[in-house]
Amino acid sequence: MRIILASASPRRKELLAQLFSDFEIIPAQGSEVYTKQIPSEIVQQLSAQKAAEVEQAVTEDADYLVIGADTVVALKNRILGKPKDASDAERMLRMLSGAVHQVYTGVAIHLMCKGHRRCIEFAECTNVRFYPMTEQEIRDYVCSGEPMDKAGAYGIQGIGGRFVQGIEGDYANVVGLPVAKLYQILKKIEEIALPF
Repeated sequence: MRIILASASPRRKELLAQLFSDFEIIPAQGSEVYTKQIPSEIVQQLSAQKAAEVEQAVTEDADYLVIGADTVVALKNRILGKPKDASDAERMLRMLSGAVHQVYTGVAIHLMCKGHRRCIEFAECTNVRFYPMTEQEIRDYVCSGEPMDKAGAYGIQGIGGRFVQGIEGDYANVVGLPVAKLYQILKKIEEIALPF
């Protein structure tokens, strides 16, 4: 069975390697368009779009498993995407400073096995609490460049981790893929051979 990750994220690649030693990466290229309003529903909708796009590119008759994922940061149900520029990153970090926010990752599993197609979608939420940040800390962090390609303008696995007071939920979910939940769901799918 072909295992395909529909994402170019190096963080998701590292996380999926905890479940599969051999898989392909075919990033979805389409624009992200959503009609939902609730963060957990938005990430499911976007992850399903990614999985569906890559699934269409798999034209041979072989069995396959396509995994799409999308992560958003939300504060009081307001989504904080990737910053447009440095001032936007600073604005987001001021909002997160001293507050609790949520990180949602949606996962879509598109499976074709022996002519039968199945689709499973779910979302995982992790609460993240930030320490209060000074203006100088915010400016210095933005100058590092790390926030610029990250949802919510920070990376928990990088320099941004120094501002995280604590989390409630799955750490890997904040990085970009809720591996434990994904593993539990894949275990229930008889057609998929998981390691040990």
